[in-house]
Amino acid sequence: MLVNMNSMLREAVKTKRIVAAFNVFGYEDAKAVIDAATECNAPVILMTNRDAVEYMDVKYYAKLYGEMARDAQVPVCIHLDHAKNFNLIVKAMMVGYTSVMYDGSQLPIKENIKNTKEIVKIAKTLGISVEGEIGSVAYSDKQDIKSIYTEPEEAEYFAKETGVDALAVAIGTVHRMQKQEANIQYDRLEKIINLINTPIVIHGSTGVKDEDLIKLRGYNVGKVNIGTALRMAFFKSLKQEMELYPEVFDRTKLFKKPMEEVKKVAMDKMKLLGW
Repeated sequence: MLVNMNSMLREAVKTKRIVAAFNVFGYEDAKAVIDAATECNAPVILMTNRDAVEYMDVKYYAKLYGEMARDAQVPVCIHLDHAKNFNLIVKAMMVGYTSVMYDGSQLPIKENIKNTKEIVKIAKTLGISVEGEIGSVAYSDKQDIKSIYTEPEEAEYFAKETGVDALAVAIGTVHRMQKQEANIQYDRLEKIINLINTPIVIHGSTGVKDEDLIKLRGYNVGKVNIGTALRMAFFKSLKQEMELYPEVFDRTKLFKKPMEEVKKVAMDKMKLLGW
C-alpha cells in the first residue's frame, strides 16, 4: 500500500524499531527491497536521490514506484531525498511522491527554516510528509558538502519552527561510506531527543555498525537511510555474473542474482532494525 512516512515512523519509534529507507534506481532494486520488506512484514521507504533525479525525470519514478507500492502487501512510502530545488520538490509532490526532503543544511539556519516552512505548508495540504535537516552530514566522495554536527538547541528551534515530520541530524555518520566505521555521538543524540518529539533520521547508515543499528532503536530514530550497501551488493554480484557468463547479453538474466543479493542485504538491515 502506498503511504506517506508519518504513521510508520511514529509507530516504529513507539515500538523501538526503525524504518529502513533505501536509495533505489529502478525496478530491479525497488522490487528487491519491497520483497525484503514483505518477508520481514516491515514498512519500507523507497528513496530517489540526487543522482537518480539527474538520470531520469521524477514523474517516471513516481509512476513506477507508486504502482509497485500500491500492489505491495506492506506500507511503502516513496520519498524524494536531499532535494534543494523548490520547483523539483513541488513537481515530485504533484506527480505522486508521498514524502519529500528539503535539504537546506548548507544554508544559515533562518534561511533553512524559512524555505522548509514553505515546503511544509504545501505538503500538509496534500497529505505529504516532509523531512528537514539541521546540521550537515558530509560525503566521503565530495568536498563541497561540509560536515556540521547538529547542535541540540538548534534542532529544537528548527523542529518547532518548521513542523517537519522527521528531522535528519548529523551525529557522526558520513554519506557513501563503504565500511562500517561511523562513530555515533550518542551524547549529542540523547540531548537532541530530550528536546524534541520529532522522529530522528540518520543519513549515511551504510557506515553504521550492526551493533549501533540495534542500539539506535532506543533513541527515537524513526528512519535510517541506506544506499551504498545495496549498490555495492548489486554491482559486485553483477560483475561476477558477467564474468561467469560472458556470452549472455540479456540483462534480465544477468540481473536476477544481483536482485537476490540486494534483497538479502535489505532483509539483514531490516532485521537489525527490529523487523
